[in-house]
Amino acid sequence: MTSLRVLTALLLTLSFVGPSAAQDRRVPASAAELRLSYAPIVQRVQPAVVNVYAAKTVQNRNPLLDDPIFRRFFGVPGQQPEQMQRSLGSGVMVDPSGLVVTNNHVIEGADQVKVSLSDKREFEAEIVLKDGRTDLAVLRLKDAKEKFTTLDFANSDELLVGDIVMAIGNPFGVGQTVTHGIISALARTQVGITDYQFFIQTDAAINPGNSGGALVDMTGRLAGINTAIFSRSGGSQGIGFAIPANMVRVVVASAKGGGKAVKRPWLGARLQAVTPEIAESLGLRLPTGALVANVTPNSPAERAGLKLSDLIVAIDGQAIDDPNAFDYRFATRPLGGSAQVDVLRAGKTVKLTVPLETAPDTNRDEITLTARSPFQGARVANISPAVADELRLDSSTEGVVVVELEDGATAANVGFQKGDIILAVNNQKIARTSDLDKASKTSSRLWRITLVRGGQQINVTLGG
Repeated sequence: MTSLRVLTALLLTLSFVGPSAAQDRRVPASAAELRLSYAPIVQRVQPAVVNVYAAKTVQNRNPLLDDPIFRRFFGVPGQQPEQMQRSLGSGVMVDPSGLVVTNNHVIEGADQVKVSLSDKREFEAEIVLKDGRTDLAVLRLKDAKEKFTTLDFANSDELLVGDIVMAIGNPFGVGQTVTHGIISALARTQVGITDYQFFIQTDAAINPGNSGGALVDMTGRLAGINTAIFSRSGGSQGIGFAIPANMVRVVVASAKGGGKAVKRPWLGARLQAVTPEIAESLGLRLPTGALVANVTPNSPAERAGLKLSDLIVAIDGQAIDDPNAFDYRFATRPLGGSAQVDVLRAGKTVKLTVPLETAPDTNRDEITLTARSPFQGARVANISPAVADELRLDSSTEGVVVVELEDGATAANVGFQKGDIILAVNNQKIARTSDLDKASKTSSRLWRITLVRGGQQINVTLGG
């Protein structure tokens, strides 16, 4: 009897819903409604999206060729064979003079870069600026004597989950391709791709070759630069990530200003995430915000009045969920002005005004070590506040740090990494780059090296 009642109720429901649902559907009233399309937007923005081809020369390293006896008896020349490695990506024209933004990983280490326009014309390009912290790079077309179509920047802070977007690029090298989807998440901070973890997530199909291409909103403006996918197979699985346009704008502005590095505001404080345990100890309902763990003397943070254990909850009225969100918000603020930071201190909200200025870069003394030693091919610098900020080191750190490694050089081959802090070589303290340069020129059968990596001290012994 009960089953009969349920079935009767279901039939009554279907009979009620059926006609109503049918009334919601109708035949298109005009030819125009049959032609609803994204084509007008695509036609407008497509000329501003380019293909980027990068190539670099590498040597095929055969260990037998390092053996002089092998070369003597088998007549093998000492010069090792070279091979050309090529990479493919996409880019976006952001200035009519021929300025293109793409991903840094597309052109990293390249000896030659070419840009192909949507009309199939090709231009040689020079690298104007590289920014590993955001994985962005800016190129300039050589011998360009015309004005190119560009994309305007959207305000990526105005994007909402569910907004329709299009991804334009050159996946798998098949040619310029357009896909569409929605913004499936904002402010993704646990991706681990770049220093600034604040990505737009989309389900628009993004594949290898789309890197550096445009994520476009329905007004035809640049919402972001496609940079990575989450994939188990290497192809699109509906989870792609784009760098927000507001961050791209900062990098492009630095390139237009003639800088070789991106200039960003410096806080001068180390922040940490709020765990559930910390939230409970602070009496917070939710574990959100960025907790101040250290303040550098004479920094903008100290001059603004920021103190140890302050909890940053907002910047210029925008809520801060974690340190990654603060880093992004702060880095996209224009230099020269100030930002209002809201902090919780002893249960009360305090408003602080932080000046927006760059980190001091005095006495950097950056050099590349060329002497025959384990350090050959390493570029090192004294740790200034700017260097510490670039490499995400504690602002109170002192000493000499590896800032770059040449591909295939001795330093890279023996295992040195960017960010390694060299403390001592053969029991000699290393305080300045000149100390390390002198130590590397000393002949030695054994090299005893003390360094700090990831906050841990490591002792290494290498053969001479």
